[in-house]
Amino acid sequence: MQHLAESAGFSLVQNYVGHGIGRIMHENPQVPNFVSREFKKYDFRLEEGLVLAVEPMINMGRPDTYTLRDHWTVVTRDGLPSVHLEHTVAITAKGVEVLTADENSPTLLDHSPRLGLQEPRPLAQEAAVGASTAETPPLTSVL
Repeated sequence: MQHLAESAGFSLVQNYVGHGIGRIMHENPQVPNFVSREFKKYDFRLEEGLVLAVEPMINMGRPDTYTLRDHWTVVTRDGLPSVHLEHTVAITAKGVEVLTADENSPTLLDHSPRLGLQEPRPLAQEAAVGASTAETPPLTSVL
């Protein structure tokens, strides 16, 4: 996602990330839309049964943002336009299913090796979606 946005002249906000979806709305793992040394330490496998909210925020200008006094609204520091997109996807045996696709969009993406999908394997409870937030990188807000 980062490469696509930056190659088109845009920037990606790095203060916010997507997240796992499960018993509660915002669960581990954190799902960045960018590459960083910090997040590489917390990389995870895309495995069948995983449900993720993918939420890039793409800016026309710099990636810097700030939150308004309402403690909710996030705006760009340079005042240029930004867009926040979100889709919830499920990793299935057939591929990646876009759960939030509208009626005119494909709902099942091709299951191919380039997606990096791994064979399902048992996970320790600590590594399962919904694990403690102590296992995720600090200072990142989840949308």
